[in-house]
Amino acid sequence: MKKSTCCLGLLMALSVPSAEAATREIRALFQPDPSQPNKNEFLNKTPNSGYCAIYPSQCADNNMFSIQLPVRFDSSRSIATGESIGLKMPANWRWLTVTNAETQQTETVAVRITGAGSQFVLSDSAANLVGVTDPLEGHRKLWTTSSWVNTRPPCQYSGVGAYGDNFYRFFWKTPVEAFCEKVAAYPIPSIYFDTLDIAYELRTPNPLGMSSGLYTGAISYTVGPGADIDLGSLMIPNDGSLTLDFVLDVQHTLKVDLPPGGNKVALEPEGGWQRWIDGGRKPTRIYRDQLFYLSASSRFKVMMLCDSTGGTACKLGSPQGNVTEVETFLTLPDGITGVDGGPVKQQPLRYNTWAGPFQPGFYLDRKAGSLRFEMTRAAIDFLLRPGFTDTLSGNITIIWDSDV
Repeated sequence: MKKSTCCLGLLMALSVPSAEAATREIRALFQPDPSQPNKNEFLNKTPNSGYCAIYPSQCADNNMFSIQLPVRFDSSRSIATGESIGLKMPANWRWLTVTNAETQQTETVAVRITGAGSQFVLSDSAANLVGVTDPLEGHRKLWTTSSWVNTRPPCQYSGVGAYGDNFYRFFWKTPVEAFCEKVAAYPIPSIYFDTLDIAYELRTPNPLGMSSGLYTGAISYTVGPGADIDLGSLMIPNDGSLTLDFVLDVQHTLKVDLPPGGNKVALEPEGGWQRWIDGGRKPTRIYRDQLFYLSASSRFKVMMLCDSTGGTACKLGSPQGNVTEVETFLTLPDGITGVDGGPVKQQPLRYNTWAGPFQPGFYLDRKAGSLRFEMTRAAIDFLLRPGFTDTLSGNITIIWDSDV
């Protein structure tokens, strides 16, 4: 991602894991939304697979997302009456670091597994294993606590299940990190779980404090008996680890617009020149406030360039060789804070020196700010001498840069 840079030109005038490991990418995006300026959140862009793809309303109601993993679990031997199978998931929050490769800025992401499910396949039909003819009755009687749509605490019922003669698809919510089990009521010669669906929740950093670009990082889980992802001591996975690769894509907005004609600024006293021409008092201030409209979703900095020997003054000159000075002051829209944490009101800009960083508290869409161009008192005294007549002009460029 390239940095965002804006310029205002103003004419002044006086006048990797092992090859066998299961890997899945989790991708989230932040783009400012003018219709929801206070929504400073990442949008999960990972396509749902598995449970949430089959039952999208269930996941939408619980703000869950799911991915299906190509991990198969096979029973190591026959399951005897009274032996258990179940699952335990890494339901506690775990943290990982994501890094912007271009800026080396790091942020923290938290993830937890909030649900898991699969489809198990029996060596024979459930009805044959328990000695009945009805498939659903067979699935209910095969386990001591009915079919796998039901679970006992600490896992929670998800409301859905699907079955056939020798298979059953289930999904359980896993609010805590503890083993949830189903106990066999009859012997089962063999059983396998063909894939693993996991549902997850994310806690992402505040994107307004992040630079534009891609932030990447990874977290790994162990899989198998006694591991992070565990289906019990009798179920052996064909893969011993799972890695989730995270990609956070931050696409900020920084745009500055001037109203028509706003790139040409004429300085004059309060109330205009006519009051002084008509015999009024000598002006004490000669200035102009120039409006601009700012759209910003991330911190930025501002620099002034002009004909200057340094400091806050920019030179205005004329073909006659006369020279005077003007200073520039920046006022930003409400909702943006300066380095001291307060609002930015009439902050003087310095030649070839970055001001800021300035931090939006939310996304601002075309909010008004201003640049004040004002002559110093010494410059006013120089210009308003008896018999002095001239036109002085100069260029001032204001650079806005989000690459902080």
